Amino acid sequence: MDWSRIKTIFILSFLVLDIYLVYQFLNTKDEATYELLKEASIEDKLKNEDIQYSELPKVLQKERYISVKPKVFSKDEMPSGKLPQAGGDGTTLRVTLEKPIKLSGKFDPSELGPYIKGFVAYGAEYQFWEKDDATKTIIYYQQYKDKTMYHNLNGKLTFHLNAQNEVYAYDQTYLVFQEELSERQEVLPALGAIETLYKKGLLKPKSKIKVELGYSTLVQLAASQVLAPTWRIIVDGKESLFVQGFEGQVIQFDSEENKATE
Repeated sequence: MDWSRIKTIFILSFLVLDIYLVYQFLNTKDEATYELLKEASIEDKLKNEDIQYSELPKVLQKERYISVKPKVFSKDEMPSGKLPQAGGDGTTLRVTLEKPIKLSGKFDPSELGPYIKGFVAYGAEYQFWEKDDATKTIIYYQQYKDKTMYHNLNGKLTFHLNAQNEVYAYDQTYLVFQEELSERQEVLPALGAIETLYKKGLLKPKSKIKVELGYSTLVQLAASQVLAPTWRIIVDGKESLFVQGFEGQVIQFDSEENKATE
């Protein structure tokens, strides 16, 4: 038996095997590197399109669904002790001011702040939303634990203006908290909400965005609502886009009603 020849064959065989394994390793590494280069991070994509965003929450937030219901106002709950006109089933107050409030040409929410806190029932729980010159209204939405209930007709404060730019009346609805539903669960990170909008082509290059967490209506029942945590993404200080915090769906508000879209 030629042991020298057999030894040489084994050496050559292992050498060929080693070369093959090295080739496979390098090829796999190159493919992985290519995949990483091909799929840039959302941060890089936003940077490349000059989409800027303010500092985002670094800690993952945990929230719950909450249940609320419209409040029926009573005389005893009014700061003035007098019951204004109540519409329908008593869940809407219609108040006419004895002395209209004159506003400046460029409205600042602080102008109505003292009146809201001093005379509007539960006034401290409402947050300014917008001034609508077309409808001559100033709109506030109610908050729960400092989180705004977006576009909720049952938690809304609407001031009406006359031709002299004076507040002469307001309508008010209010939501009563019932209970927190389910266990706490992690909310989609703010950057994840931004990425959802980016992938759907809803963010334009050179946009500047801010984010905040609030609530939107998930389920509307006959006598109550279930609200879900919702990200509000404010684009260029004007447009507001919304992403449901648990499911990651984009929410569109049509005639003040929530509509989730894939």
